[in-house]
Amino acid sequence: MSKKVLAISSSPRKGGNSDLLCDQFLMGAKESEHQIEKITLKDKKINYCTGCGTCFNGKSCPQKDDMAEVLEKMIAADVIIMATPVYFYTMCGQMKTLIDRTCARYAEISNKDFYFILTAADNSIPAMKRTIEEFRGFTSCLNNSNEKGIIYGIGAWNIGDIKKSDAMKEAIELGKNIN
Repeated sequence: MSKKVLAISSSPRKGGNSDLLCDQFLMGAKESEHQIEKITLKDKKINYCTGCGTCFNGKSCPQKDDMAEVLEKMIAADVIIMATPVYFYTMCGQMKTLIDRTCARYAEISNKDFYFILTAADNSIPAMKRTIEEFRGFTSCLNNSNEKGIIYGIGAWNIGDIKKSDAMKEAIELGKNIN
């Protein structure tokens, strides 16, 4: 059965390492005949949450930016891939801003399968665990979210370093095996 697969790439660099792994994952998903879409956060205008509380009263977020469009796509997707470079052992600011802005409709992001893609210059997978815990903090607030896989792209400092990594093969295989 074909699924709607939405990849959210938070790399501030087009063709950055996490962005490349995101593309590999989507290539695998497309080969398995899933419907794919990629959102590149650097191309979107998403403001910080101001904590105004408007959304707590059942109203939509008053900010006029690209977040409403992104949120609609997250709600409509069956599978969400969240890809981030790891800076100082945490997700990049673009991804955190996106997560914070889901507040207005997070309860509607339900029954989703999640895959996480992380890239870092560090060669230690255990050092990446705190970034995964941040993603898990988000998904634990969602109804019936299922963590399906993690790709650790380690040892990738410069753009393109990830191409020499086994993570490229892992990404395409994980995309092919969405069920």
